[in-house]
Amino acid sequence: MKLERFKPKQMNCMKGRAIMEKKVILGKVDHTLLTQTATWEEIRQILDDAIKYETASACIPAAYVKQAAEYVEGRLPICTVIGFPNGYSTTAVKVFEAKDAIENGAREIDMVINIGLLKDKRYQEVEDEIRQVHEACGGKILKVIIETCLLTEEEKIKMCEIVTAAGAEYIKTSTGFSTAGATFDDVELMKSHIGKDVKVKAAGGIATLDDAEKFISLGAERLGTSRLIKMIQNTDDGLGY
Repeated sequence: MKLERFKPKQMNCMKGRAIMEKKVILGKVDHTLLTQTATWEEIRQILDDAIKYETASACIPAAYVKQAAEYVEGRLPICTVIGFPNGYSTTAVKVFEAKDAIENGAREIDMVINIGLLKDKRYQEVEDEIRQVHEACGGKILKVIIETCLLTEEEKIKMCEIVTAAGAEYIKTSTGFSTAGATFDDVELMKSHIGKDVKVKAAGGIATLDDAEKFISLGAERLGTSRLIKMIQNTDDGLGY
């Protein structure tokens, strides 16, 4: 009898712990919709879900930033992307995009580096571009996308050094629009080579809570994904979370 009385209580504790873990994970998520066909109705749903599940931000196309910022009324940080997804816009264009997004209400910017410059070993130009975009952000968070799937290990390590020197807040693995997304090995590598003031964002292909938890355990402090909330909604157990 004692065992039977204890078992439901134990199960409730385990459910409570699972809910807390979901909240911790979702609190590190940039809930993302960046498809070319994204409509305002789809963006609005992303914003509603991000607010409901208390994600770190919603990451959306720049064209919707002003409308989104007005819609959420300060309840949620709006993030957008610049130089996206290929990264080969000029620095002047990226700076303009960043300033425009901030003026429209973005609180976080994810920029793509010029990968060709990196491969040409024009490291100072890559760093200078990041510095200029960071300055254009005016104190708002800048995340630097390096597209790890296209880089050698040496290039990934070099970008950790460059992002650290340039003063950006985050280094980010991927756009989600190239040949692959975040990997555990890349996050572990980046975490071991960035400076103490730089954080890691893993993005692309994060589909399960187990994957998300693993990325966080390896040092990722942000996760770029839209699939976690969809998964949670499909398996919601009605506990009100």
